[in-house]
Amino acid sequence: MALRAGICEGQAGSRRWSRLKRTARGVRSPLRATWGDSADPYTAPVATTDYEAVPAVAGEATTRAGTVVMKFGGTSVGDPQKLKDVATRIVAARAEGTRVVAVLSAMGHTTDDLVRLAHEVSSRPKPRELDMLISVGERISCALAAMAIHDLGHEAISLTGSQAGIVTDTVHGKAKIVDVRARRIHEALDEDKIVLVAGFQGVSTSLDITTLGRGGSDTTAVALAAALGASHCEIYTDVAGVYTADPRIVPNARKLHAVTYDEMLELAASGAKVLQLRSVEVARNYGVKLHVRSTFGKVDGTWVTEEDERMLEKAIISGVAHTLDEAVYRVQAIGRAELFEALAEAAVNVDTIIQTGSDIIFSAPFADLEETESALRSVGASWDRIDGLAKVSLIGAGMKSHPGIAARTFATLTEIGSEAHFIVTSPIKISFYVEHADAERTVLALHEAFGLSSESGRAHD
Repeated sequence: MALRAGICEGQAGSRRWSRLKRTARGVRSPLRATWGDSADPYTAPVATTDYEAVPAVAGEATTRAGTVVMKFGGTSVGDPQKLKDVATRIVAARAEGTRVVAVLSAMGHTTDDLVRLAHEVSSRPKPRELDMLISVGERISCALAAMAIHDLGHEAISLTGSQAGIVTDTVHGKAKIVDVRARRIHEALDEDKIVLVAGFQGVSTSLDITTLGRGGSDTTAVALAAALGASHCEIYTDVAGVYTADPRIVPNARKLHAVTYDEMLELAASGAKVLQLRSVEVARNYGVKLHVRSTFGKVDGTWVTEEDERMLEKAIISGVAHTLDEAVYRVQAIGRAELFEALAEAAVNVDTIIQTGSDIIFSAPFADLEETESALRSVGASWDRIDGLAKVSLIGAGMKSHPGIAARTFATLTEIGSEAHFIVTSPIKISFYVEHADAERTVLALHEAFGLSSESGRAHD
């Protein structure tokens, strides 16, 4: 992803935005941001693609102290009472003297219902019209929340993504933010209003409504926090923070006090549900501190930030993530450049890449199945899809300075009779594939082998 400099004239904001000026072509964006399966391009993370340059707008926003961006997910605003509760929480933050911008997702399963409706009407909905349709859910949430805030005696204004100045490229359903023109938000904040922004959407450089892909409200919130020079961005969800594993699989998984940006990127790319991966990329690139916490409680959640002195003696492993949502392909009779250029042109988000002899192994989301296989056919590749595999990943910045992690990992797999395929490593990650039937017990065994349920397992907690 590339985001333009010059959109925020304040010191903190401009410093954040100026950190990244490179083009998006050829930059790999990791794959997963959800635990569950997804079968629709509008319900999955997306590929990195080119974008049109947007001229900087002179005299836009200036950074002001005491601004916070609060993002509330679909479960947080799932019904009228929850919307009222969110409004109360927003008002409480404003009453403390904070300038508040809140980004809201669609209520409950509204987006899924709209996608389903589109497919009942058309077998192949046009992407532009689908974006027009599914972008309404977030606008509904914002308008209703503004009404609730007014009833609480505070001034609020609801804005669509385009009204809030979210400018994107032209890729429908998979748009990237290329500029944030925040003048209208600052004007409303200067009038002591609470600003409610519809997440997940923007306006393209060709003036069409676009959506950012599933979980895109996270990216909206973090991009606004960067552009506004906010002190931090609070991500409210239905869980208390980031855990050492999926609590549905590992009942004694432990909430982490803090993780680094790099760890959170790997966790999100490997299957962790809490944050959309692109939002973490934006946060890291522009130094936005994230606080992931529960909508339904007041305790601290998990901070996502730069590594600091509290993390120097951290545990070796921060978490174990897994996903069942990737297809693995074995390809022959084609060059690497031609293969991956075709996949990039099809906006396929490639993750794992391994070459063994003349075989190229790569993985891609099931949501991109049609685009992936169409791209393979278009270049005349010989290929087969390897079904029935789940990816399991161990993530932790501490493993950079601790030898023997791989040995313990694969000894644990041998003990439980789980076989690892297609092993990939980085300084803070070991990933591999196992049979679907072995995924959960592999996660459980690794969580236990590295003592992740113990409070003493992470020195900065």
